[in-house]
Amino acid sequence: MKAANNRIVFITQWQWKDPLVQIYTLPYVEIIQKITLCYPYVVTVNKSLNRVLIQKKKNFISLEVPSGKRFLFFGWVLNILNLQRIVKKKGIKIIHPWCTTAGVIGAVLKKWDSSLTLNIDSFEPHAEAMVENGTWKRSGLKYKALFYFEKMEAKIATHLVFAAQGMEKYIQEKYKWTVNNYFVKPACIDLSSFSGQFIKDREFLNKYKLEGKIVCIYAGKFGGIYLENETFEFIKNCEKYWGEDKFRFLLLSNVSDEYIKARNSKFNISNSTVIKLFVQHNEVPLYMGLADFAICPVKPVPTKRYCTPIKDGEYWAMGLPVVIPPNISVDSEIIKENSAGAILESFDDEGYTNAIRQIDSIIKDKSRVEIYNQIRPLAEKYRSFIIAEKIYQKIYG
Repeated sequence: MKAANNRIVFITQWQWKDPLVQIYTLPYVEIIQKITLCYPYVVTVNKSLNRVLIQKKKNFISLEVPSGKRFLFFGWVLNILNLQRIVKKKGIKIIHPWCTTAGVIGAVLKKWDSSLTLNIDSFEPHAEAMVENGTWKRSGLKYKALFYFEKMEAKIATHLVFAAQGMEKYIQEKYKWTVNNYFVKPACIDLSSFSGQFIKDREFLNKYKLEGKIVCIYAGKFGGIYLENETFEFIKNCEKYWGEDKFRFLLLSNVSDEYIKARNSKFNISNSTVIKLFVQHNEVPLYMGLADFAICPVKPVPTKRYCTPIKDGEYWAMGLPVVIPPNISVDSEIIKENSAGAILESFDDEGYTNAIRQIDSIIKDKSRVEIYNQIRPLAEKYRSFIIAEKIYQKIYG
């Protein structure tokens, strides 16, 4: 399917600098651009704007729209009207949103113009997930509105690209709709950027005093879809198991120092155990290379079976065993079947200790390079951009 007039609009609801744009959207835009020879228009959000900002960036057009929160519902209505005007003016016939939230915009545009092709990427149940993790109420307007639009998206999309296997069953059960026009694409990663060349960099080991330490890494946030108190309980149990002098938790996050101090105090964690850093994404592999294992603390609510944690692919590419709750995408199953980490079966001392012992059994008798060679193939098999290329070739080729 070649793009009409050589243009495709890619819609996100994230800010330009957000990693979800930089590493979860733009690489795929580039793949589609190579297949279709299209000229992409990439929509992002800018909280400081009160009008659409159009700029040329690299080899595509950036469309930054105001955050809908500035004017609530009416803000997004205005954004959609502006995008409709641009789509019509440029003769664009293909809309490619990321996730069901941005898919709302695509669905409305297609309702207004049925000739548009609507390909929704990373389609997973966001409304239900927000209720399950306690952010929204099932009786609330936000949940009802997004659930309604998710159902509409599933029905009118030309193609759906799921984040994980089984989403078609969810659509059948929840939306009472049978879909056949779908593909499954996990969060793929740049395997050349995340590689063994960064393992245990001597300069950084000395800088952060990690020589001879057992290091667990987590790159991400707390709260929302991520476990919070449970993560710090896990840290405390690691500290007990390996000792305060031996264990370190390397946290790559923009949470405040005050937040970490408060959690350390609450869970009686030594102030030297947690090393918090905020680094640019292109530096992340170097810091991951300092670790011996990682944790993916996604809340194990039912809808997380249909998500695709980006970090797991990055962890695997760096050869790191991963501690993860059960039923997180297909990742929990992959980790269990390949002895590539530990499943956190319960959030209590017994559950934490069992997971820690599994990790210890993996890392204590092998070199870091041996473990890398064991786990790295998982990233190559399950998270290579080749997977995305094949899918987009079927959709657009």
